[in-house]
Amino acid sequence: MTDRQYDVVLFGASGFTGELVAEYLAANVSNIRWAIAGRSTSKLEAVRERIGQPDLPILVADSDDAAALTAMADQARVVISTVGPYARYGTTLLEVCAREGTHYCDLTGEAQWMAEVYERVDPIAKNSGARLVHCCGFDSLPSDLSVYFLQQAFKAQFGEYAQSITGRMGRYSGAVSGGTVASMMLVSEQIMKDEALRKRLMNPYALYPEAMEPGLDQPDQMGVAWDGNFESWTGPFIMAAINTKVVRRSNALAGLPYGSDFRYEESQLCKSRLSALTSSIAIGAVMGGALFRPTRALLKRFLPDPGEGPNAEARENGFFEFWAHGVSGADNQNNLRVKVTGKRDPGYGATSRMLAQAGLCLAQDDLSVGGGIWTPATAFPEQLITRLAQVDVNFEVVD
Repeated sequence: MTDRQYDVVLFGASGFTGELVAEYLAANVSNIRWAIAGRSTSKLEAVRERIGQPDLPILVADSDDAAALTAMADQARVVISTVGPYARYGTTLLEVCAREGTHYCDLTGEAQWMAEVYERVDPIAKNSGARLVHCCGFDSLPSDLSVYFLQQAFKAQFGEYAQSITGRMGRYSGAVSGGTVASMMLVSEQIMKDEALRKRLMNPYALYPEAMEPGLDQPDQMGVAWDGNFESWTGPFIMAAINTKVVRRSNALAGLPYGSDFRYEESQLCKSRLSALTSSIAIGAVMGGALFRPTRALLKRFLPDPGEGPNAEARENGFFEFWAHGVSGADNQNNLRVKVTGKRDPGYGATSRMLAQAGLCLAQDDLSVGGGIWTPATAFPEQLITRLAQVDVNFEVVD
């Protein structure tokens, strides 16, 4: 792809998160040829003025215009997409990039969409050499990469991989993403209409390759539980619904290095049993309310819309902690823990930078995988972990 005009094309740059990615690239990256893209010329012109890049090239394409998306993809080595919900707006672009041999990454956390496109689009990408990588934001980079990072350290220290890993969301400060809300609402609408889709999303191995036998993991935690390793009460973590499936797919795509019986689960660390119970009830109420049209409409009145988000001060002052604890051995005698820390609001300030670095990985780094649909931990784990340190997201082994 050395004859492509641009190293990176940012699709959806006039959206809230898209503009944050553009802002980051404009202020921090000088060694790439890049352009912004979307369906509105006037909005894209306004973005490039706000980020101080008045001469930045603009490409116009709508998410359902295959011809325009093909023309855009043919000019790019990598397309970074922030246009969601991806189940509604992302399929045509994914297919185009797979067909045209254009690398691609996005922010989706929509398991139902990924499960639908994997088996169909993956062979096309393998044939063209396009590397397509979903979930390159807060869901699911901390989870997927922390498991990879822990397993490499575990193998070096104990001579074997951990048999099971627990992911735990720790302290954080940040706002709910309007894009995440829109995706959740769309999933809720879809599963009420499609019983097969509902069953698929309840399957812990929904993102496993179809030809592989599932492992032993059960559905994600929905109630309150005590974690003896962390000596803490835990409640459900809303992002676990996608993160756990991505981690399991990573193990499968890598050839099951952690074993076919590898176990992984996630939850939220809570200060007390009461706070865990309160969190469980709140998450259950939101998820349950999203299933029915009247309560879904009511929720939308109080939750952010796509394109809405926290102001710059809130984004900059946010932070997050994520933990992964691995064990192995007949009596779990081998233990190791990894901590992931990130500055800035996880859903916006940190996510926009993580996505930008994933795109730069695809554009600039020497990767060992060929074409296909990959997870972050199978596409570029070492390279991206190194790059994320540049945006204040760090991985470390802790006692």
